[in-house]
Amino acid sequence: MLGSTGSIGCNALDVVAALGPDYSVTALSAGRNCAKLLEQVRLCRPAAVAIADHHPDPAVVAELKSLGVSVSVGPESLVEIATRDDVDIVLAAVVGAAGLPAVIAAVRAGKTLALANKESLVVAGSILMPEARARGVPVLPVDSEHSAIFQAMRAGSPKEVAHIVLTASGGPFRTWPRERIEDATLEDALRHPTWRMGNKITIDSATMFNKALEIIEARWLFDLPAEQIRVVIHPESVVHSLVEFVDGSVIAQLSPPDMRTPIQYALTYPERTPGPARRMDWKDKFTLHFEPPDPVRFPALSLAYDAVRSGGTMGAVLNAANEAAVELFASGKIAFGEISRLVGFTMGRHSVQTRPSLDDLLEADRWARQAVLEKSGQRVLERSV
Repeated sequence: MLGSTGSIGCNALDVVAALGPDYSVTALSAGRNCAKLLEQVRLCRPAAVAIADHHPDPAVVAELKSLGVSVSVGPESLVEIATRDDVDIVLAAVVGAAGLPAVIAAVRAGKTLALANKESLVVAGSILMPEARARGVPVLPVDSEHSAIFQAMRAGSPKEVAHIVLTASGGPFRTWPRERIEDATLEDALRHPTWRMGNKITIDSATMFNKALEIIEARWLFDLPAEQIRVVIHPESVVHSLVEFVDGSVIAQLSPPDMRTPIQYALTYPERTPGPARRMDWKDKFTLHFEPPDPVRFPALSLAYDAVRSGGTMGAVLNAANEAAVELFASGKIAFGEISRLVGFTMGRHSVQTRPSLDDLLEADRWARQAVLEKSGQRVLERSV
Protein backbone atom coordinates (compact mmCIF):
# COMPACT_ATOMS: atom_id res chain seq x y z
CA MET A 1 0.00 0.00 0.00
CA LEU A 2 1.53 3.25 -1.14
CA GLY A 3 0.04 5.89 1.17
CA SER A 4 -1.39 3.61 3.85
CA THR A 5 -1.99 6.31 6.47
CA GLY A 6 -4.43 8.35 4.37
CA SER A 7 -8.16 7.76 4.11
CA ILE A 8 -7.83 5.31 1.19
CA GLY A 9 -5.12 3.33 2.96
CA CYS A 10 -7.06 3.11 6.21
CA ASN A 11 -10.18 1.93 4.36
CA ALA A 12 -8.10 -0.56 2.40
CA LEU A 13 -6.79 -2.11 5.61
CA ASP A 14 -10.42 -2.59 6.73
CA VAL A 15 -11.13 -4.34 3.44
CA VAL A 16 -8.09 -6.63 3.66
CA ALA A 17 -8.99 -7.59 7.22
CA ALA A 18 -12.51 -8.49 6.08
CA LEU A 19 -11.35 -10.50 3.07
CA GLY A 20 -9.67 -13.08 5.26
CA PRO A 21 -6.53 -15.22 4.93
CA ASP A 22 -6.31 -15.13 1.13
CA TYR A 23 -5.12 -11.52 1.39
CA SER A 24 -2.25 -10.13 3.45
CA VAL A 25 -0.39 -6.83 3.62
CA THR A 26 3.25 -7.20 2.59
CA ALA A 27 4.39 -3.57 2.73
CA LEU A 28 3.09 -0.17 3.83
CA SER A 29 4.27 3.35 3.14
CA ALA A 30 3.73 6.74 4.74
CA GLY A 31 4.93 10.29 4.26
CA ARG A 32 5.22 12.01 7.64
CA ASN A 33 2.50 10.32 9.69
CA CYS A 34 4.82 7.81 11.32
CA ALA A 35 2.66 7.47 14.42
CA LYS A 36 -0.23 6.16 12.31
CA LEU A 37 2.14 3.95 10.35
CA LEU A 38 3.40 2.41 13.58
CA GLU A 39 -0.18 1.72 14.66
CA GLN A 40 -0.89 0.01 11.33
CA VAL A 41 2.28 -2.08 11.52
CA ARG A 42 1.27 -3.38 14.95
CA LEU A 43 -2.12 -4.31 13.50
CA CYS A 44 -1.19 -6.10 10.26
CA ARG A 45 2.52 -6.97 10.70
CA PRO A 46 3.86 -6.31 7.17
CA ALA A 47 7.32 -7.43 6.12
CA ALA A 48 8.46 -3.94 5.16
CA VAL A 49 7.61 -0.26 5.45
CA ALA A 50 8.73 2.76 3.47
CA ILE A 51 8.83 6.28 4.89
CA ALA A 52 9.00 8.91 2.17
CA ASP A 53 10.16 11.62 4.60
CA HIS A 54 13.95 12.05 4.48
CA HIS A 55 14.20 12.57 8.24
CA PRO A 56 11.64 10.49 10.14
CA ASP A 57 11.60 10.32 13.92
CA PRO A 58 14.51 8.00 14.89
CA ALA A 59 12.53 6.65 17.83
CA VAL A 60 9.70 5.55 15.51
CA VAL A 61 12.16 3.94 13.10
CA ALA A 62 13.78 2.07 15.98
CA GLU A 63 10.42 0.83 17.22
CA LEU A 64 9.44 -0.32 13.73
CA LYS A 65 12.66 -2.30 13.46
CA SER A 66 12.07 -3.79 16.88
CA LEU A 67 8.85 -5.27 15.49
CA GLY A 68 10.88 -7.16 12.90
CA VAL A 69 9.95 -4.88 10.01
CA SER A 70 12.38 -3.86 7.27
CA VAL A 71 12.46 -0.04 7.13
CA SER A 72 13.55 2.08 4.16
CA VAL A 73 13.57 5.88 4.08
CA GLY A 74 13.26 8.57 1.40
CA PRO A 75 11.12 9.01 -1.73
CA GLU A 76 12.95 6.18 -3.51
CA SER A 77 11.79 3.77 -0.81
CA LEU A 78 8.31 3.73 -2.39
CA VAL A 79 9.80 2.23 -5.55
CA GLU A 80 11.60 -0.35 -3.41
CA ILE A 81 8.45 -1.73 -1.78
CA ALA A 82 6.33 -1.47 -4.96
CA THR A 83 8.68 -3.82 -6.81
CA ARG A 84 9.21 -6.47 -4.12
CA ASP A 85 9.05 -10.05 -5.34
CA ASP A 86 6.47 -10.98 -2.68
CA VAL A 87 3.98 -8.29 -3.81
CA ASP A 88 1.15 -9.19 -6.21
CA ILE A 89 -1.02 -6.05 -6.06
CA VAL A 90 0.13 -2.47 -5.50
CA LEU A 91 -2.53 -0.14 -4.11
CA ALA A 92 -1.38 3.35 -5.05
CA ALA A 93 -2.96 5.97 -2.77
CA VAL A 94 -0.24 8.59 -2.36
CA VAL A 95 -1.81 12.03 -2.90
CA GLY A 96 -0.32 14.15 -5.67
CA ALA A 97 2.48 13.52 -8.15
CA ALA A 98 4.82 12.16 -5.46
CA GLY A 99 3.64 8.59 -6.07
CA LEU A 100 4.32 8.62 -9.82
CA PRO A 101 7.80 6.98 -9.88
CA ALA A 102 6.61 4.08 -7.71
CA VAL A 103 3.47 3.59 -9.82
CA ILE A 104 5.48 3.37 -13.04
CA ALA A 105 8.01 1.07 -11.36
CA ALA A 106 5.20 -1.23 -10.20
CA VAL A 107 3.81 -1.51 -13.74
CA ARG A 108 7.27 -2.20 -15.16
CA ALA A 109 7.69 -4.90 -12.52
CA GLY A 110 4.45 -6.54 -13.69
CA LYS A 111 2.41 -5.82 -10.55
CA THR A 112 -1.36 -5.49 -10.77
CA LEU A 113 -2.05 -1.80 -10.09
CA ALA A 114 -5.04 -0.73 -8.00
CA LEU A 115 -4.92 2.98 -8.72
CA ALA A 116 -6.33 5.52 -6.29
CA ASN A 117 -3.66 8.06 -7.19
CA LYS A 118 -5.39 9.90 -10.05
CA GLU A 119 -2.41 12.22 -10.53
CA SER A 120 -0.36 9.33 -11.96
CA LEU A 121 -2.67 9.26 -14.98
CA VAL A 122 -3.24 13.01 -15.12
CA VAL A 123 0.51 13.64 -15.23
CA ALA A 124 1.81 10.57 -17.03
CA GLY A 125 -1.12 8.70 -18.59
CA SER A 126 0.61 8.89 -21.97
CA ILE A 127 3.46 6.79 -20.51
CA LEU A 128 1.73 4.68 -17.87
CA MET A 129 -1.14 3.20 -19.90
CA PRO A 130 0.93 2.18 -22.97
CA GLU A 131 3.45 0.55 -20.58
CA ALA A 132 0.67 -1.33 -18.80
CA ARG A 133 -0.99 -2.50 -22.02
CA ALA A 134 2.30 -3.58 -23.56
CA ARG A 135 3.13 -5.66 -20.47
CA GLY A 136 -0.40 -6.97 -19.93
CA VAL A 137 -0.56 -5.35 -16.50
CA PRO A 138 -4.09 -4.67 -15.20
CA VAL A 139 -4.72 -1.06 -14.09
CA LEU A 140 -7.80 -1.21 -11.88
CA PRO A 141 -9.41 2.09 -10.85
CA VAL A 142 -10.10 2.76 -7.17
CA ASP A 143 -11.67 6.20 -7.54
CA SER A 144 -15.37 5.57 -6.97
CA GLU A 145 -16.33 7.24 -10.26
CA HIS A 146 -13.87 5.34 -12.43
CA SER A 147 -14.59 2.08 -10.65
CA ALA A 148 -18.27 2.66 -11.45
CA ILE A 149 -17.48 3.22 -15.13
CA PHE A 150 -15.17 0.20 -15.17
CA GLN A 151 -17.98 -1.94 -13.74
CA ALA A 152 -20.68 -0.51 -16.02
CA MET A 153 -18.53 -1.03 -19.12
CA ARG A 154 -18.74 -4.77 -18.55
CA ALA A 155 -22.29 -4.48 -19.96
CA GLY A 156 -20.97 -3.87 -23.47
CA SER A 157 -17.86 -3.58 -25.64
CA PRO A 158 -15.73 -0.40 -25.83
CA LYS A 159 -16.93 0.33 -29.39
CA GLU A 160 -20.53 0.40 -28.11
CA VAL A 161 -19.88 3.24 -25.65
CA ALA A 162 -21.39 6.60 -26.64
CA HIS A 163 -20.47 8.57 -23.51
CA ILE A 164 -19.26 8.08 -20.00
CA VAL A 165 -20.80 10.34 -17.36
CA LEU A 166 -18.83 11.18 -14.22
CA THR A 167 -21.00 12.14 -11.27
CA ALA A 168 -19.94 14.92 -8.90
CA SER A 169 -21.38 15.75 -5.51
CA GLY A 170 -21.00 19.46 -6.18
CA GLY A 171 -19.04 19.84 -2.96
CA PRO A 172 -19.84 22.36 -0.24
CA PHE A 173 -20.41 25.22 -2.71
CA ARG A 174 -22.91 23.52 -5.04
CA THR A 175 -25.61 26.13 -4.32
CA TRP A 176 -23.39 29.10 -3.46
CA PRO A 177 -23.38 32.17 -5.73
CA ARG A 178 -20.13 32.94 -7.48
CA GLU A 179 -19.38 36.02 -5.36
CA ARG A 180 -19.61 34.01 -2.13
CA ILE A 181 -17.44 31.20 -3.53
CA GLU A 182 -14.69 33.71 -4.34
CA ASP A 183 -14.05 34.46 -0.67
CA ALA A 184 -14.79 31.05 0.86
CA THR A 185 -12.63 30.20 3.85
CA LEU A 186 -10.57 27.08 4.40
CA GLU A 187 -13.13 25.94 6.97
CA ASP A 188 -15.88 26.38 4.36
CA ALA A 189 -13.94 24.40 1.75
CA LEU A 190 -13.29 21.49 4.12
CA ARG A 191 -16.98 21.08 5.00
CA HIS A 192 -17.82 18.42 2.40
CA PRO A 193 -21.48 17.32 2.54
CA THR A 194 -20.94 13.65 1.66
CA TRP A 195 -17.40 12.30 1.85
CA ARG A 196 -14.72 12.35 4.57
CA MET A 197 -11.37 12.77 2.85
CA GLY A 198 -7.97 14.41 3.29
CA ASN A 199 -7.63 18.19 3.08
CA LYS A 200 -6.18 18.32 -0.46
CA ILE A 201 -8.90 16.14 -1.98
CA THR A 202 -11.63 17.96 -0.05
CA ILE A 203 -10.45 21.36 -1.30
CA ASP A 204 -10.30 19.91 -4.83
CA SER A 205 -13.91 18.83 -4.42
CA ALA A 206 -14.87 22.37 -3.43
CA THR A 207 -13.21 23.85 -6.56
CA MET A 208 -14.27 20.81 -8.65
CA PHE A 209 -10.64 20.28 -9.61
CA ASN A 210 -11.13 16.73 -8.35
CA LYS A 211 -13.59 16.27 -11.22
CA ALA A 212 -11.21 18.05 -13.58
CA LEU A 213 -8.52 15.54 -12.70
CA GLU A 214 -11.02 12.70 -13.12
CA ILE A 215 -11.87 13.87 -16.65
CA ILE A 216 -8.21 13.60 -17.60
CA GLU A 217 -7.88 10.30 -15.73
CA ALA A 218 -10.88 8.88 -17.60
CA ARG A 219 -9.37 9.92 -20.92
CA TRP A 220 -6.38 7.65 -20.26
CA LEU A 221 -8.07 4.80 -18.40
CA PHE A 222 -10.77 4.30 -21.00
CA ASP A 223 -8.98 5.70 -24.08
CA LEU A 224 -11.73 8.22 -24.86
CA PRO A 225 -11.62 11.73 -26.35
CA ALA A 226 -12.95 14.76 -24.46
CA GLU A 227 -16.19 14.70 -26.44
CA GLN A 228 -17.19 11.33 -24.96
CA ILE A 229 -16.62 12.35 -21.33
CA ARG A 230 -19.35 14.23 -19.48
CA VAL A 231 -19.99 15.42 -15.93
CA VAL A 232 -23.25 15.70 -14.01
CA ILE A 233 -23.91 16.99 -10.47
CA HIS A 234 -25.46 14.34 -8.24
CA PRO A 235 -25.51 15.54 -4.61
CA GLU A 236 -26.57 12.25 -3.01
CA SER A 237 -23.36 10.50 -4.21
CA VAL A 238 -25.22 7.20 -4.64
CA VAL A 239 -24.86 6.89 -8.42
CA HIS A 240 -21.10 6.84 -8.74
CA SER A 241 -21.03 7.19 -12.52
CA LEU A 242 -22.80 6.04 -15.66
CA VAL A 243 -22.07 4.68 -19.11
CA GLU A 244 -24.34 5.53 -22.03
CA PHE A 245 -24.20 3.03 -24.88
CA VAL A 246 -24.90 3.73 -28.54
CA ASP A 247 -28.39 2.22 -28.36
CA GLY A 248 -29.40 4.73 -25.67
CA SER A 249 -29.11 2.30 -22.72
CA VAL A 250 -27.51 3.84 -19.63
CA ILE A 251 -25.84 1.55 -17.09
CA ALA A 252 -25.06 2.96 -13.65
CA GLN A 253 -23.34 1.65 -10.52
CA LEU A 254 -25.05 2.55 -7.24
CA SER A 255 -23.94 2.10 -3.64
CA PRO A 256 -23.80 4.19 -0.48
CA PRO A 257 -20.83 6.59 -0.41
CA ASP A 258 -18.20 4.25 1.05
CA MET A 259 -14.72 3.97 -0.49
CA ARG A 260 -14.41 0.40 0.72
CA THR A 261 -16.66 -0.69 -2.18
CA PRO A 262 -14.35 0.37 -5.06
CA ILE A 263 -11.24 -0.59 -3.08
CA GLN A 264 -12.55 -4.12 -2.60
CA TYR A 265 -13.61 -4.46 -6.24
CA ALA A 266 -10.07 -3.57 -7.36
CA LEU A 267 -8.53 -6.06 -4.93
CA THR A 268 -10.86 -8.97 -5.77
CA TYR A 269 -11.47 -8.29 -9.51
CA PRO A 270 -12.87 -10.04 -11.49
CA GLU A 271 -14.66 -11.71 -8.57
CA ARG A 272 -17.03 -10.20 -6.02
CA THR A 273 -17.03 -11.27 -2.38
CA PRO A 274 -18.79 -10.16 0.82
CA GLY A 275 -17.07 -7.21 2.46
CA PRO A 276 -17.34 -4.45 5.07
CA ALA A 277 -18.85 -1.68 2.92
CA ARG A 278 -22.26 -0.18 3.62
CA ARG A 279 -25.29 -1.50 1.75
CA MET A 280 -28.25 0.20 0.13
CA ASP A 281 -31.32 0.27 2.38
CA TRP A 282 -34.23 -0.44 0.04
CA LYS A 283 -36.80 -0.15 2.81
CA ASP A 284 -36.32 3.63 3.08
CA LYS A 285 -37.77 6.11 0.61
CA PHE A 286 -35.16 8.18 -1.20
CA THR A 287 -34.75 10.28 -4.32
CA LEU A 288 -31.82 10.95 -6.64
CA HIS A 289 -31.15 14.34 -8.21
CA PHE A 290 -29.06 15.29 -11.23
CA GLU A 291 -28.18 18.70 -12.64
CA PRO A 292 -25.60 20.05 -15.09
CA PRO A 293 -22.50 21.70 -13.59
CA ASP A 294 -22.09 25.48 -13.86
CA PRO A 295 -18.83 26.18 -15.75
CA VAL A 296 -18.88 29.84 -14.66
CA ARG A 297 -18.89 29.06 -10.95
CA PHE A 298 -16.59 26.04 -11.43
CA PRO A 299 -14.09 26.86 -14.22
CA ALA A 300 -11.93 23.84 -13.35
CA LEU A 301 -14.03 21.68 -15.66
CA SER A 302 -13.34 23.79 -18.75
CA LEU A 303 -9.63 23.77 -17.90
CA ALA A 304 -9.72 19.96 -17.77
CA TYR A 305 -11.26 19.67 -21.23
CA ASP A 306 -8.62 22.09 -22.52
CA ALA A 307 -5.93 19.86 -21.01
CA VAL A 308 -7.39 16.71 -22.60
CA ARG A 309 -7.53 18.36 -26.02
CA SER A 310 -4.00 19.76 -25.68
CA GLY A 311 -2.55 16.45 -24.49
CA GLY A 312 1.16 16.02 -23.92
CA THR A 313 2.49 17.89 -20.91
CA MET A 314 -0.65 19.95 -20.26
CA GLY A 315 -2.14 17.47 -17.80
CA ALA A 316 1.03 17.63 -15.73
CA VAL A 317 0.86 21.43 -15.76
CA LEU A 318 -2.79 21.53 -14.66
CA ASN A 319 -2.13 19.08 -11.84
CA ALA A 320 1.02 20.79 -10.56
CA ALA A 321 -0.45 24.27 -10.78
CA ASN A 322 -3.50 23.13 -8.84
CA GLU A 323 -1.39 21.45 -6.15
CA ALA A 324 0.69 24.60 -5.73
CA ALA A 325 -2.37 26.86 -5.64
CA VAL A 326 -4.15 24.66 -3.10
CA GLU A 327 -1.10 24.83 -0.83
CA LEU A 328 -1.16 28.62 -1.07
CA PHE A 329 -4.88 28.72 -0.24
CA ALA A 330 -4.52 26.27 2.65
CA SER A 331 -1.75 28.41 4.14
CA GLY A 332 -3.84 31.58 3.86
CA LYS A 333 -1.75 33.23 1.12
CA ILE A 334 -4.41 33.46 -1.60
CA ALA A 335 -8.20 33.61 -1.73
CA PHE A 336 -10.22 30.55 -2.71
CA GLY A 337 -11.29 32.06 -6.03
CA GLU A 338 -7.67 32.52 -7.08
CA ILE A 339 -6.99 28.77 -7.27
CA SER A 340 -8.62 28.28 -10.68
CA ARG A 341 -7.27 31.58 -12.02
CA LEU A 342 -3.72 30.62 -11.11
CA VAL A 343 -4.16 27.26 -12.85
CA GLY A 344 -5.65 28.87 -15.95
CA PHE A 345 -2.89 31.50 -16.07
CA THR A 346 -0.20 28.81 -15.83
CA MET A 347 -1.78 26.64 -18.53
CA GLY A 348 -2.00 29.69 -20.79
CA ARG A 349 1.74 30.28 -20.49
CA HIS A 350 2.75 26.68 -21.15
CA SER A 351 4.20 25.45 -24.46
CA VAL A 352 2.92 21.90 -24.80
CA GLN A 353 5.24 19.02 -25.61
CA THR A 354 3.05 16.52 -27.43
CA ARG A 355 5.26 13.41 -26.98
CA PRO A 356 6.86 13.90 -23.58
CA SER A 357 9.27 11.62 -21.78
CA LEU A 358 8.99 11.10 -18.02
CA ASP A 359 11.73 13.71 -17.55
CA ASP A 360 9.73 16.15 -19.70
CA LEU A 361 6.64 15.57 -17.54
CA LEU A 362 8.57 16.05 -14.31
CA GLU A 363 10.08 19.26 -15.69
CA ALA A 364 6.60 20.51 -16.68
CA ASP A 365 5.48 19.74 -13.14
CA ARG A 366 8.40 21.71 -11.67
CA TRP A 367 7.89 24.62 -14.07
CA ALA A 368 4.17 24.90 -13.31
CA ARG A 369 4.71 25.00 -9.55
CA GLN A 370 7.30 27.73 -9.95
CA ALA A 371 5.03 29.69 -12.29
CA VAL A 372 2.24 29.64 -9.70
CA LEU A 373 4.55 30.81 -6.94
CA GLU A 374 5.98 33.61 -9.07
CA LYS A 375 2.56 34.81 -10.19
CA SER A 376 1.05 34.73 -6.72
CA GLY A 377 4.06 36.58 -5.35
CA GLN A 378 3.73 39.43 -7.86
CA ARG A 379 0.22 40.50 -7.03
CA VAL A 380 -3.23 39.20 -6.19
CA LEU A 381 -4.96 38.16 -9.40
CA GLU A 382 -7.72 40.44 -10.56
CA ARG A 383 -11.13 38.80 -10.58
CA SER A 384 -12.58 38.26 -14.00
CA VAL A 385 -15.97 39.78 -14.65
